Formats: sequence, structure tokens, C-alpha cells
Amino acid sequence: MPPLRTALLQSSGRPGSVAENLKVLDEAAARAAAAGAGLLIGPEMFLTGYAIGDQVPVLAEPADGPAARSVAEIARRHGIAVMYGYPERDGEKIFNSAQLIGPDGESLTNYRKTHLFGCFEQQWFTPGEQPVVQAELGGIRIGMLICYDVEFPENVRAHALAGTDLLLVPTAQMHPFQFVAESVVPVRAFESQMYIAYVNRTGPEGEFEFVGLSCLASPDGTTRVRAGRGEELVVGEVDPALLSASREANPYLRDRRPGLYGSLI
Repeated sequence: MPPLRTALLQSSGRPGSVAENLKVLDEAAARAAAAGAGLLIGPEMFLTGYAIGDQVPVLAEPADGPAARSVAEIARRHGIAVMYGYPERDGEKIFNSAQLIGPDGESLTNYRKTHLFGCFEQQWFTPGEQPVVQAELGGIRIGMLICYDVEFPENVRAHALAGTDLLLVPTAQMHPFQFVAESVVPVRAFESQMYIAYVNRTGPEGEFEFVGLSCLASPDGTTRVRAGRGEELVVGEVDPALLSASREANPYLRDRRPGLYGSLI
């Protein structure tokens, strides 16, 4: 299989304006497609902004709502898969979600954040209950987590055992936790033998200061591409051949002894 060129959109967009954020996403999709990318990934809660307080219930939409249809049109027009974060309404509940739209405009999967971070998220969102959500894109098995989720090694290992090749992690990583982007994410990629695309917001927003540093971490322990602290679109490759070779050379999954780990549950 050929490598999947993957574009990471590091941006906080225009908090509070879905229409403006759709424009930013459209422009990024055009640039990513022109660079040969088959997948564009945006940050956590990109469609609405993260620190939007009581606007969360106002701007939340169903997974098949108007904003999702707009993203589907962007994906179709540029012929690129798009993953975006948004507040998802399902009846009376609101989830911190991310949806992956295929290049034909069809939804491939939708994930609800399972581990909510801090008082803000716990006030507005209901935690998701499905730990492993996957889809296929270009022969690559894609999984999804959101921000805090990736800081739990159990989550990433569950994806590894389910065969995830590329883990998409839209995030809203803030100061002073930049070590997660710099150190934790590359280690997660190595110890569970997968690619991890970690895509952050940037700059001040409400009470938060987002640190950027989005990256595509590789199973061989390297970081294939790394953004700085500002608005940026970076592109890297997810190479199935490198993934296969790395898994052969680093047999963590084969050498596990699950019978010893029962006490962890």
C-alpha cells in the first residue's frame, strides 16, 4: 500500500463562529489536497471553539446536522477525508466528539471522548462509553481518541490490540502540559506500535493558553513532522511499510503476558 499523506491543521479557528471555522477548514482542505494529502485532521472542538462556556449547548449539533453536511461537502469538493472536532448533541446529552468524513462525503465513524478533563468539560459534556472506534481509509485502519484520552496508556493499547494503524487525536492541549505533545505522544506511538496524529489548538482562548506542537509520531520512535506554536498546516506520511517493519523489530504486542495483568483491572 502507498503511504497516506496526512495533513495536520493546527489552529484555534474563530471561537464561537461555526461559519468562520468551516471557511478555515475549507481553505485547509484545499491546501492539503494540493499537497497530495488524503486526510486532513483538525483539533478538538474545532467547529465551535473550545472555551465557549454556555455556548456549548447552543452550538452543539447532531452527528448528521448542518455542520456535518457542510464538512461532507468540503471533503467531496476537495477529494480528501476530513476529521473534525465538535460538540455533539444526542437528545438531552452533549458529547465532546470527533467525526471522520471520507473523501466521498460519507461519514466513516464518529467518536465521543471517554475521559473528560477538568471542571469545564465535566460541566458540559457526557463521557462516551465506546473506547475503540475505527474506520478504514486507503487500506489503513484508523482509530480515534480525543486529547486527555491518549494520556491513558490503556486506551492506546486497546487500539493496538484492535489493529489500529493510525490513531487520530484532536486535542486542546494547554500550558503547562506541553510535555504530553513533546514526550508522551511519541512514547505512546512506540510502545503500542502505531502512528499517532496529535493535532492541537494554539494561542490564548478564554482562560486557556494552547501550546500547539502538533505532531505525527511514528512507531519507530521518531516524530515525522512537528508544528511550532502558531497557526500552521503540516503534512507527513503514514507509511504501511515502515509500520510493518517497526512491528517486526519491536515485538511488544507479541511479547505481552496478559495473564499477569489481571490486577490492573
